[in-house]
Amino acid sequence: MNAMADRSNGYEAIAGEHMVRREQRSIGVDAVRQWARSLAPGTAILDLGCGHGIPLAKALIDDGFVVHGIDASPVMVAAFGRRFPHSPASCEPVEESRYFGRSFDGVLAWGLMFLLTEDAQRDLIGKVAAVLNPGGTFLFTSPRPACTWSDAVTGRESRSLGAEAYQGILAEVGLRLTATRTDEGSNNYYEAVKG
Repeated sequence: MNAMADRSNGYEAIAGEHMVRREQRSIGVDAVRQWARSLAPGTAILDLGCGHGIPLAKALIDDGFVVHGIDASPVMVAAFGRRFPHSPASCEPVEESRYFGRSFDGVLAWGLMFLLTEDAQRDLIGKVAAVLNPGGTFLFTSPRPACTWSDAVTGRESRSLGAEAYQGILAEVGLRLTATRTDEGSNNYYEAVKG
């Protein structure tokens, strides 16, 4: 696939390999389940960059949540749809999504934020704030320091705006940073609440 036409930030080209790797690892499941405990059972969660849904969307669905997935990789969205036929999934870049035209009590963006440009990260945080219900929470991963690096999976440049910048951007759109955590895979999580 032409890199310029690939809206999945390089993941469509490695979708098969990525799906196999994620099915062999449960990194992130405990952190996501801990976050979801603050949500009422059965509520709707938007999973941005859902991939094929393993292991995070599966954990949330198994725990009784209604998960709506968005990913720009056609291969991975098709796999998500086959595995979770009762969970809506849309194949589109998060930057252009209408997020199913609805609001959510929780929004998850695991392994996605840092793949986007700085402007796209700022815009995405604003869009998340717009689709979160009052009291809703947003969980995303990105390193604490401001930095750039080559993504371990795709080799493309990734960027963290840093904890201080994320806290400021969240506040600008009415989200309050409530916690940061690190999981067993050294992924740093930011948790924010609306209102």
